[in-house]
Amino acid sequence: MGTGVSDRDGRREVAAAALVDSGRLLLAQRVSPPELAGRWELPGGKIEPGETPAEGLSRELREELGIEAVVGHRVGVEVPLPNEMVLRAYAVELKSGVPVALEHAAVRWVGVDELADVDLVPNDRAWVPALVELLTRG
Repeated sequence: MGTGVSDRDGRREVAAAALVDSGRLLLAQRVSPPELAGRWELPGGKIEPGETPAEGLSRELREELGIEAVVGHRVGVEVPLPNEMVLRAYAVELKSGVPVALEHAAVRWVGVDELADVDLVPNDRAWVPALVELLTRG
């Protein structure tokens, strides 16, 4: 993982958590912006100056869901975002706590059989193949 907010190309990172527990993936329901409200996403957020992706994603999960988690390896492709930003997903393990929607409308756990039918935000759709693989690994 990187050592700060910018990668080698100078892009700022937004990190998302592919949190799998008992064969299910955690999703969070957006409240804004209006065009994404009600759709589901992997929780996460912007990595702040001085944070590694693991540190920033752990902080975001504490703030958004009230949980402690261990951030692991990258999952799937990176998704270019506007304003010189990049979105990356990471495998995450729940360390303690029960996820609660503190900054989202709701949270839910989905199995591999439900993932294709979830109304994911467009940016997260690129990860569906990698998420299916993550969910089906023994």
